[in-house]
Amino acid sequence: MQDPIELHYWPTPNGWKVSIALEEMGLPYTTTLINISKGDQFAPDFLRIAPNNRMPAIIDPEGPDCAPISIFESGAILQYLARKTGRFYGQNERDRVAVDQWLMWQMGGVGPMAGQAHHFLKYAPEDLPYAKDRYRSEVARLYGVLDRQLAKTEYVAGPDYSIADMAIWPWASLWEGQEQTLEDKPNLARWLDALWDRPGVIAGRALFADLRGDRTDSKAQKVIFGQKG
Repeated sequence: MQDPIELHYWPTPNGWKVSIALEEMGLPYTTTLINISKGDQFAPDFLRIAPNNRMPAIIDPEGPDCAPISIFESGAILQYLARKTGRFYGQNERDRVAVDQWLMWQMGGVGPMAGQAHHFLKYAPEDLPYAKDRYRSEVARLYGVLDRQLAKTEYVAGPDYSIADMAIWPWASLWEGQEQTLEDKPNLARWLDALWDRPGVIAGRALFADLRGDRTDSKAQKVIFGQKG
C-alpha cells in the first residue's frame, strides 16, 4: 500500500487543487497545516520543499525510483499525481495536450487574476477603483472564455474529467467573492454544480474548512456544512 503523501496545505483555492486531487485519486495523505496568515510559509523547514514560500507542496515518500520527492507549485503537483496514478490526464498525447493547455490557462490567468480581484475587492487597505475594475473585468473575460469552452465540452479539456477541472474549479467556485455573475454563463454554472456533486471535490474542499475565515460562499455553506435549501 502507498505510504501517505505529506500535504503542506492551507484551505485556499491553490490548496484545494491538491486536496481535491488526492481525494479523487484515492491516495492516502497526511496534512501539515501552513498557516499563511501567521507566516508559516517562511519557516526554514517549509522553504526546503517550497523555496518560493507558497503552499501547497507535497512530499511523496514513494517518488520516482521508489525514492522520496518533494514538489512545489500546484500545477506541477497535479501533473505529477496524474502521471503517478495514470488518472485524470487523458488516454493519449492529444488528450494530455488539451489538459495541459487548460491547466496552464489556470496557472497563468484565472489564478493570478482572480487572486488580485480577491485582494483589491476584499482585503486592500485602501479603496482603489481602478484596480477593482481592472481585475473584476479580467476575471469576467476569463470566465467568458471558460463558458464558451464548456458550451462545447462536458468538462474543461474535453469529455472526461481531468486535473484541469481540479485546477480551475477552486477559483471559479468563488465567483461570488470575485463579484461575478453566472446569469450570462449557463455552461459555467452547469459545470460548477456538476463538480459540487463529486464526493472527491466535496472532501477536498472541506479539508480544514473551519479554518477559513470567509463565510460568503453560499454553495460551500450548503454542501460542506450540510445546510439544506
